[in-house]
This record gives sequence, C-alpha cells and structure tokens, in this order.
Amino acid sequence: MLQQTRASAAIPYYHRFLERFPNVEALAAASEEAVLTAWSGLGYYSRARNLRLAARQVAARGAFPRRYDELRELPGVGDYTAAAIASIAFGEAHAAVDGNVLRVVARMENDAADIASAKTRQRFRAAAEEWLEPKDAGGFNQAMMELGATVCLPRRPLCPDCPLSEHCRARKEGTAAELPVKLRKMVPVAIEAVLLVVKRGSRVLLRQREPNARRMAAFWDLPGPEHLPDAALGANFGSFRHTITNHRFLFTVRAARSRGGALPLHWTETAELSHIPLSTTARKALRLAAIL
Repeated sequence: MLQQTRASAAIPYYHRFLERFPNVEALAAASEEAVLTAWSGLGYYSRARNLRLAARQVAARGAFPRRYDELRELPGVGDYTAAAIASIAFGEAHAAVDGNVLRVVARMENDAADIASAKTRQRFRAAAEEWLEPKDAGGFNQAMMELGATVCLPRRPLCPDCPLSEHCRARKEGTAAELPVKLRKMVPVAIEAVLLVVKRGSRVLLRQREPNARRMAAFWDLPGPEHLPDAALGANFGSFRHTITNHRFLFTVRAARSRGGALPLHWTETAELSHIPLSTTARKALRLAAIL
C-alpha cells in the first residue's frame, strides 16, 4: 500500500484490509471484486490485483517464500520489495534500493548521472551491494532508507547531522543539493472532463469500465456526456482536480436526466455504493452531489 501512497493515507486502508482479509488464505480465497472494493480509493489498482494473485501462489505452496529469487517470482514483487523482505525478514544479503537509497548513493559517490537511466540505477545498486553488511543486511537496509528519508533529504539535506558526512564526496565538493540528477521530466497533460450524476429514486446510474481497460479495469464510474448522448444537463455541483501520473484532470460534476442505456450502464442502489469497486473520481463526484 505504501508504494506511490503516503503512509497517512494508507494506514486506515491497511487496518480495514486486515479486518477483511486477516490472513493469506482469506485473501487468496477472495474474489477480485471484493479485493478491489476494499482497495477502492487508494489508486494504482494493479497493486491490489497482484497482491491477491501473490496470496493465491503463497497459499498454493503452503508457505511464504524466504529467498530473494522465490520472492521475485510473486506477482507485483520487484527487486526492491524482494530485497527488503529477504533481508529484513529472513536475513539474506541483498541491498534494498529505493529512491531514498539512490539519493544517498548519488551523493556519497558525487555521481551526477541520470537516475532515471537503467544503467545508472544498476551501477548505484552495485555500490549499495558493495557497502552492504552481510551479517545484518536487514538493519543496514533500514538504516540506509531511514538516512535518505530523514537526513539526506531531497531539498536542503541535513549534512551536519549525517553520520556519513566525512565520507560524502558531494559534501566535500559542495554539490549535495544538486544531486541526484533526474533528466527525464514528463510534461503534464491538462484534461477537462464532465461527470454526470443521474438519479432515479434511490438509484444512481453508473458505468463499468471494460475488463481489459488499461486503467482501473472493471471498476464502476460515473458516465460522461459521451456515454449518454440523450442526457439533459441540470445543476452544476462543482468541480475537482484529480492527478494520475502526468495527467492532470479538472472534472466538472453535473446533474443530468437520462433514460439510461445498455450495459455497461447500470442503475445502482446508493446503499450498495460502498460494496462495489468504485473509482476515486466517482467517489469525489458523488460527495460533491451529497450522495456519498
């Protein structure tokens, strides 16, 4: 849950998720819809799908994998996650290299190479592996991550407080504030869109995204004018901003009248909205319309 998400936002979801799925067997037996519903609002939903698939693999093998190579085979587990689990939980000597550690390495080595480059990341990972204390790999990895998170900060690093300051080449050269270097900057794409709130008694009209959609597959969302060409627009409930990677959306939420339409449009009882995987944008829009 902490991948791409602040801890303050993830913690309430974490507690609710564990209440719903208290062990790996419960998660493995759950439907994808149930898992996505519990995850709804956190975003980056491939994480939830991978978590469920990983739980199914763990349940099938009867035990949690303990080795780095085995962990890497689980859906959604990359180099960093596998190294962190293998070292902290099982004592294997693998360097866990996240953004904080990349920053520490760049400054320690005074290396101005582009950290968006795969070659640079590979070289920085090799440096971290060389520094690794094999007798306490888990403690070393946690210390490196904590150092980057609390002292070797992206802006205004606290160099006088750093236990590695005497060995830091960037500090000696006065370049710490300029590192690391990330050259590839994505240009934000501004998009304006309209979401329609169509009510009929205690029901609201939703549309389901395609099962193979690139983003938020099978989630329920509010329709837009393009989905309801016959819609008659009503009151303007307001607008909100929503960011997905480099796409910056401005959504306007309008009341509308419509007869509905064929699938994937569906009339849904408002009491059921908390029991289905509902998109974050739909949640925000329905709150503006005082339905959620």
